[in-house]
Amino acid sequence: MTETVISSATKEVVIGFDRPFAMIGERINPTGRKLLAAEMMAGNFSRVEADAVAQVEAGATMLDVNAGIPLADEPALLSQAVKLVQSVTDVPLVIDSSVVNALEAAIAVYEGKPLINSVTGEEEVLERVLPFVARYGAAVVAVSNDDSGISEDPDVRFEVARKIVNRAADHGIAACDVVVDPLVMPIGAMASAGNQVFHLVGRLRNELGVNTTCGASNVSFGLPNRQTITAGFLTMAMAHGLTSAIMNPLHAEVRSAVMAADVLLGHDSNCAAWISQNRGAATANGTTPGASKSESGRRRGGRRGRAGQPAKTV
Repeated sequence: MTETVISSATKEVVIGFDRPFAMIGERINPTGRKLLAAEMMAGNFSRVEADAVAQVEAGATMLDVNAGIPLADEPALLSQAVKLVQSVTDVPLVIDSSVVNALEAAIAVYEGKPLINSVTGEEEVLERVLPFVARYGAAVVAVSNDDSGISEDPDVRFEVARKIVNRAADHGIAACDVVVDPLVMPIGAMASAGNQVFHLVGRLRNELGVNTTCGASNVSFGLPNRQTITAGFLTMAMAHGLTSAIMNPLHAEVRSAVMAADVLLGHDSNCAAWISQNRGAATANGTTPGASKSESGRRRGGRRGRAGQPAKTV
């Protein structure tokens, strides 16, 4: 089975079909976060540091680092952010940029084997990104669009992914080091978006034998109660073979859904991660692990009720 090994200076994460789902923290990204963007432009990376630590504490096994700010010196900002995050956490990183020079600058200062986000099926991008991915021995996210744009047909997107995997092989990059992003569309705008991804992820696993990732929150864009939609999407996508996602681990509902899916898919040996995550919370809430608050309360109430009854006369 395909296994993609990503590492920091001291820790390895293995993405694979029979491995626990790789939760990639999405928070270090100034897109849509005006305050973070302004702080990074001013050389203040305190929020980057705080986001890195908080996401790892919440359960992220990897972190995505993006410094895409209009008019900024993105190569310098991304390199600085990567070095800072590596100084405060030990998890492997996804180096995320659409600017090739920024990717090259950041990978040069990275300690370990990163996941580069990303390469597309566009000819110019393939020829610029794949050579330095191969040179540094990194892994790469393959986004399934090409010079014609993003197809609404998942089978067309599959062929773009196949093209990228084959071109990567031409540069000496093994299929295990190509993690395909099938592209998740907002379900509110495209009713078939979920089924498209499930179909495509299954083909990518069964026919190309590659690991997969996505921007999980895209699916719920524009909808109320987004976390519930995202949680449901991820559990279903995992059942079809999705092996990682860029997501917000601080959203407890989404994180718990992923961990529960790992249990049900047999990817959490002896339910160890689930028990570890939930035992402390159950104890703090005064409940017995495995029992709901109401069940625990009924048992306590029942014992108190019996203790208060007079003894039967024989």
